[in-house]
Amino acid sequence: MSAMKKFHLGTGRRKSAVARVRVAEGSGKIVVNDRPYDQFFTEEKDRGAVVGPLILLDMRNRLDVFVNVRGGGITGQSGATSQGVARALKSMFGIESGEAAAANPAEAATPEGGMGKKLRDSGYLTRDSRMKERKKYGRKGARRSFQFSKR
Repeated sequence: MSAMKKFHLGTGRRKSAVARVRVAEGSGKIVVNDRPYDQFFTEEKDRGAVVGPLILLDMRNRLDVFVNVRGGGITGQSGATSQGVARALKSMFGIESGEAAAANPAEAATPEGGMGKKLRDSGYLTRDSRMKERKKYGRKGARRSFQFSKR
């Protein structure tokens, strides 16, 4: 290796899963926890969630993605990875927040600005805030109570 790869980082979260994503120029290789992503995510919907942001921006075979994901279940991990990839892509193309685009409308018209809008509109940059509800005392679960007998 003559030159160091330039990585762009993104963090994704879903339920109790956290994914740390690194994106670099490459050949389209996706590695999750040191395993190929199609071995790690066996369900088709989970694989689709991971590559969704890349396919949306036509970057599937142009970028390498390296993911470390912890916590939660498989679906939560794929959702976290999806958000992490989208955030890494956003940082890679230097897409600024809304205020910066409003300050300089000429920059907002560039294709990079369109990429951020595409990711946002497709829902890849939005954190799914649904979490498991905590168990309450005097109950069997979060809401389920023990069988009640009047007599």
